[in-house]
Amino acid sequence: MASILVYAELSEGKLASTSLELMARARELGDVYAVALGAGAKNAASTLGKHGAKVVHVNEDAAYDDYIAEPATDALAALYEKEKPDAILFGFTPDSREVAGRLAARLGVGLIANAGDISAEDGGFVAKVPYFGGSKLASMKANARPAIVLIRPKSFEASESGGTAEVKQLETPVAEASKRAHIAERVVEASEKVKLEDARVVISGGRGMGGPQNFPLLEDLAGALGGAVGASRAVVDAGWVPYSMQVGQTGKSVRPGVYIAVGISGAMQHTVGMKTSKIIIAINKDAEAPIMKMADLGVVGDALKIVPALTAAVKKKKHG
Repeated sequence: MASILVYAELSEGKLASTSLELMARARELGDVYAVALGAGAKNAASTLGKHGAKVVHVNEDAAYDDYIAEPATDALAALYEKEKPDAILFGFTPDSREVAGRLAARLGVGLIANAGDISAEDGGFVAKVPYFGGSKLASMKANARPAIVLIRPKSFEASESGGTAEVKQLETPVAEASKRAHIAERVVEASEKVKLEDARVVISGGRGMGGPQNFPLLEDLAGALGGAVGASRAVVDAGWVPYSMQVGQTGKSVRPGVYIAVGISGAMQHTVGMKTSKIIIAINKDAEAPIMKMADLGVVGDALKIVPALTAAVKKKKHG
């Protein structure tokens, strides 16, 4: 059976949600191992075990938190030489991209980035990668070992499988030469809102909202539903809302229980980031808009009238 190593990214001592999503797919590909580096690695091992890891290699050296990419690359390269996994999976996040690219160069193998899926085929691994704004999928086969694949967040749904991981200390000292790019400061954006990528309900607005002055209507609805507000690339490019709200191929990928697209036409660039939502509701003046074809429920009408009415109805039901 194939050996799959998952790079379990940590952020502020906590497992990134993408790490557990990767575990769900890795279990279907072979025997799963994980590596966690930096503060919180040992605590993360328990969770990784519940999600299918047989062994979790850990090292809590502060260098993994204080320096960018190179210490983690050294650790993974050393671990590969010792364990020889068939594939190494990373989340398609800024930090993991830094490590994966360096590791591929170090090992002299290729890298498949921005994948939406990965499968085992003909003794190797094939990844599905969207292109042309997500309207098409390319099948890319990794011809060398290890197969290094970066997978988009929310491509899989995290789920526990039960079990306990064996925790192994990764004895790889960080070389002084790898302590170059130092993290001087971390700034956390203060917010009481639900994080877009973790929200169970997402309400996204497009050009059909008419302008930035109308986005508070979506905020009100999100507040009533306990959700988060997203946006299409068009309104982000227009400067209506910040980039952090963008959903799509060049923004965030979301996988909520309910996704409400308001005034969004449904270009592939956007839908690739939300098409795995369990229930999709579209509100649009155009009954023929592409988003209507993929929606479970389509509402034709003026969003500026429908959204406030829907918000009022939700609030009445909650407090009635």
